[in-house]
Amino acid sequence: MDFLVSQIPNNPLGEGQYIRTAAALIIGDEILNGNTLDRNSNYFARFCFENGIELKKIEVIADDEDEIVEASRRLVLNYDFVITSGGIGPTHDDITYASLAASFRQELKYHDETLRRMEEASRHRTWLSQQSEEQRTARKRMALFPEAGEVLFVAGDSWVPVVRLEGKLCIFPGIPALFQKLLDNLKPYLPLPPNDARPFRLQIFTPLPESSIAPFLTALQKRVKLENIRVGSYPLLQPGAHVALIGSDRDRVKELGLEVEKGLQGRILSEEETEAMTRAKRQ
Repeated sequence: MDFLVSQIPNNPLGEGQYIRTAAALIIGDEILNGNTLDRNSNYFARFCFENGIELKKIEVIADDEDEIVEASRRLVLNYDFVITSGGIGPTHDDITYASLAASFRQELKYHDETLRRMEEASRHRTWLSQQSEEQRTARKRMALFPEAGEVLFVAGDSWVPVVRLEGKLCIFPGIPALFQKLLDNLKPYLPLPPNDARPFRLQIFTPLPESSIAPFLTALQKRVKLENIRVGSYPLLQPGAHVALIGSDRDRVKELGLEVEKGLQGRILSEEETEAMTRAKRQ
């Protein structure tokens, strides 16, 4: 497949504005009953951090129209960028498109270009010719969108678009591989923060237990709070902990890192060590 991608539209937030805050709405009974592991919220959290967006909230709700309507309205009102994950397949419990149409008072309408791409992507699947009319109608539900939605084809190797509502809310599938592909390819279509507004994270290893470093970190956080620098600590199974310093002023964060390294008998981790640690957490 080699589909054309959508052109980059005007900034949905307005000229000169960019995304500062975000929220994720994970939809699905299968998440809440433990049948499916939610990987998408973690991937979205890393996406936000790497692109300078402050992720403020992650909610997991059931396949319930009232819950989807209430949550989507509230999140769009309070945050610059909202994503939903899940509930856009062909079965009876895939109600995300319909619920979001109700949320923003829109009708549902088949999207012709999505239907065309769906058929093009599936033309070699012989089993499709054996489907009943009812089964074909169920499949077409995956192209039944809120009528005022902005349909963005962001990946040339997939027929599935990202549908954006209210300039803020982007609707994603729940399948992790497809979610990740579409999110990564959505970047050019988002008004992301400028590079100098993006946070820098420095990690320090200390062999001391968290109880021993707590007074030091409490005093440090109080001292740098007005500088918008965050201090966190994460215990290890073996003796010791990782201390994280996060802020937009890279030089100031590095300066504080040296202070923490000295005060807690620690060692600043290299970028390679930090990346290896991040990969290990994902597994």
